[in-house]
Amino acid sequence: MSTPEAPAPGAPTPAAPAEKTAPTDGATAVPASGATAVPAEKTAPTDGAAAVPAEESVPAGGAGGVPAVDPRLHHSVRGWAAHAAAARHRLARGELGSLPVVAALVVIAVVFQTVTHHFLQADNLTNITRFIAGPGLIAVGVVFVLILGEIDLSLGSVAGASAALAAVLAVRQDLPEWLAILTALGAACAMGLLHGFFFARIGVPAFVVTLAGMLAWSGLQEWTLGDAGTVNNRHDGIIAGLDTTFLGDGDIAYAWALAVLAPALYLAARLHTARRRRAAGLTAPPTTDSAVRAGALAVPTLATAYTLNQDRGLPLSLVVLLGAVLATDFVLRRTRYGRQVFAVGGGVEAARRAGVNVTRVRISVFVLAAFLAGLGGLFYASQQGSADKQLGSGNVLMSAIAAAVIGGTSLFGGHGKTWSALLGILVIQTITTGLDMIHAAQAIQYMITGAVLLTAVVLDSLTRHTHTTTTHT
Repeated sequence: MSTPEAPAPGAPTPAAPAEKTAPTDGATAVPASGATAVPAEKTAPTDGAAAVPAEESVPAGGAGGVPAVDPRLHHSVRGWAAHAAAARHRLARGELGSLPVVAALVVIAVVFQTVTHHFLQADNLTNITRFIAGPGLIAVGVVFVLILGEIDLSLGSVAGASAALAAVLAVRQDLPEWLAILTALGAACAMGLLHGFFFARIGVPAFVVTLAGMLAWSGLQEWTLGDAGTVNNRHDGIIAGLDTTFLGDGDIAYAWALAVLAPALYLAARLHTARRRRAAGLTAPPTTDSAVRAGALAVPTLATAYTLNQDRGLPLSLVVLLGAVLATDFVLRRTRYGRQVFAVGGGVEAARRAGVNVTRVRISVFVLAAFLAGLGGLFYASQQGSADKQLGSGNVLMSAIAAAVIGGTSLFGGHGKTWSALLGILVIQTITTGLDMIHAAQAIQYMITGAVLLTAVVLDSLTRHTHTTTTHT
């Protein structure tokens, strides 16, 4: 057998056949050694993203002066059939989103309306929107902590201690009420900073640190209130008005304006995101899809506005809660800090290797959760007309944690939305209000809330299991 002659010195080396060239990063793999090439359209998608046909992929390395684009960034949004296929894919992976919570709210409302015949009256629904402010604000902070994969057992005590400090400074020490409120919220941040320091810097488990905080701040609350144990709010003061104020003294324009503004802002945000994706050379949802989603959001917002206007109008407490949810949702989804929070919750070591200051993120999350708990404590004090030794105890903490989990935030870290706190607390408050209307014992309320929480955790565990199984297969 003759061997192929070596090329002469100085002669150009013959180019390797194209079909044997090794693929570059992100490019479609072409097998070497004469193996049969697999068509690009049959290549399995990465990370659950739909496969991108070869003619839509941009060659790696920026051939032709075009920058390389990871094909996983391309979402196959191609009309309503593609949307239906994507929805089926998410359901198969167990990603149910907010659908179970919304369905549960509808079922609960129908059941209690059938039993009481007046559950859906305007005054009752208005009271529900007022009562969710305190626990809802605490639940928003819980969402941040759960995304880290941690737990904070002290938030109920932080809420009680903050309310006690504000009441004593404003009423007994005759401090201007706005200054008393700022001092109380600053003290709440200091409590969260202490928790975060011992957890992130010293390495004490968050469970132990916040358990110690729960006991310490409960003691501070009792010591601050003194032997009397109760301090009434100032009449017509800021704290008293948190729960009793309705914007415009019942002017219907405020509720309608908020109902129209919410879907309009949502539509504008989606269109802005789609425009940025197209500018980056990525596929984006069609405008009709964004319009339909905004229309779907407008239905409950307009219905809520109509209901509130049948009673006293738009309550200030609901506006504050919605503002907190919107602000924290923007932070989580649109800022570098929010991405760092998710990164730490998804994997501490991976986040550290990516350059994230894990210690700073952890401390800041505990400070934010404590601040929201302190603000929630002020709403609790406003609702009951005073700060006392029982504020923040009982089921306050459990309701906040349950709200976050019921709404869809994972207990295992790395996944969650602040909107889940709003949906979850609506479920809990709706159940509580309905059971109060039928004069059910508090023990029954606890058992039903516990059953709902267990169901949410089971769904979360099944979702993770389904997602892991689908990914591995």
